[in-house]
Amino acid sequence: MTIDWWTLGLQTLNFLVLLWILKRFLFRPVSRIIEERQAAAHAALDEAEAARREAREVRDAAQVEAERVAAARSDVLAAAQQEAEREKSRLLKEARAAADTALAEGAAELERVREAQARALAEDAAQLATDIAGRLLARLPEVARPTAFIDGLAEAVADLPDATRAGMGADTPLRVRAAQDMAEEERNMLRRRLGEVLGHSPKLTFEVDPGLVAGLELVGPHAVVRDHFRADLERIREELSRHD
Repeated sequence: MTIDWWTLGLQTLNFLVLLWILKRFLFRPVSRIIEERQAAAHAALDEAEAARREAREVRDAAQVEAERVAAARSDVLAAAQQEAEREKSRLLKEARAAADTALAEGAAELERVREAQARALAEDAAQLATDIAGRLLARLPEVARPTAFIDGLAEAVADLPDATRAGMGADTPLRVRAAQDMAEEERNMLRRRLGEVLGHSPKLTFEVDPGLVAGLELVGPHAVVRDHFRADLERIREELSRHD
């Protein structure tokens, strides 16, 4: 196989330009969004802490009130001192139990909110990164030509198991989906490259799907082979979600 150094150099230059664009217009907005979400999470934590302090104050106030009532009763109703002590003990236990329950419920709710916000933040950041990258990639018309993806698609087909690859396109046509309409020269080049890895000239039908952003997708009866930016962006989004 002959390497076209001129094409390789242009693709390398495009890749470097893409890296610069992503660094300047992708990561800074994403970082800003993450900081805003973190600030919102800290605010929620502060509110939960305030609720926790309020529960403690309610519990302490109940305890003080119970002690005051017990003291008053002991002064006025000496004969009922034991009953008052039992009542005070019961009230204290109930107040502590209620406060402990409120604290436990507040902590559980806070944890649920924190997890939900973290998941939402990760999903939003990943989706935003994917959308921005897709818009940036759509601005690179030379890289987006199907010719740049023919070899990659052929190599992916060559990596399929022999049982899956055997007979592909011999009887049932294989569907070729491209982000933009392929010229006849590009179609013939794809047929030739697939013929090299399949061992026979496959039957192909061609479709245009701009949703791929750039690249090709080969759909057969038993396999789907993707070499397009949309699949790459989806993998990036999933990886960002798992990482966060």
